[in-house]
Amino acid sequence: MDNHTTIDRRLFEPAYIQLINILREQIANGTYLPGSRLPSESELCKNYKVSPMTVRRSIKALLDQGIVSTVQGSGTYVKAPNLNGVTFSMEEFHNIFKDKERTKVKILEALIIRADDATANRLAIGVGDRVILIRRVLIRDGDPILYHKEQLICDPRRPIMEAELEVTSLHGLFVGTGETKLKRGELAIEAAVLSKEEAEVLNTIQMQPAFRLEHIFYDFEDKPVSWGRFICRGDRLKFATTVGISNSK
Repeated sequence: MDNHTTIDRRLFEPAYIQLINILREQIANGTYLPGSRLPSESELCKNYKVSPMTVRRSIKALLDQGIVSTVQGSGTYVKAPNLNGVTFSMEEFHNIFKDKERTKVKILEALIIRADDATANRLAIGVGDRVILIRRVLIRDGDPILYHKEQLICDPRRPIMEAELEVTSLHGLFVGTGETKLKRGELAIEAAVLSKEEAEVLNTIQMQPAFRLEHIFYDFEDKPVSWGRFICRGDRLKFATTVGISNSK
């Protein structure tokens, strides 16, 4: 075996982690193809001079990562890529807001209005109840890139207006910073085209492809407190993921 396929006892990294990385690399480079069986527990113990407990811990981690599956009485097998289990990260969307030096928030409007049917349905309130409407745009390097339109339950007992106006990033909304103290959120992403209002705010043309991210946030009593949408031009955002296992650890 070469140095890339042996357990190095001089490292601080535990043996089971090293074995996980060795097996992941072998799966990624095609040593073990989808559907093929990994060496048995006793073979792995012999090949890498580790204990059965170490092998079991490594295999369990690969199982948890969805890289392998086990068949009782037969062994451990490499799983084929499964499109049904693909998920997309929000990291790129979130990264838009991480650079506070380049990204600024401009409040376009903040006022109290009456809830229409759609708002009342999503916030579980009555039609005509008072809600707070906030419209804002995120500007990066002087260019408007994201339009946010949100309606919040108007509750004089909580300073939600001040808390929401202080939020200057999507990260702040997601983790519930400020006095809002959000418990959870429901998000839905859909393809859309820009309305006249959205296009004007984003300084582009109407009917251009866009992403629309609708959100509902809940308090710790599981009551909805805000409903809104983030609108981003389609040429400013993409969602990517990896199917199967990559060569990187």
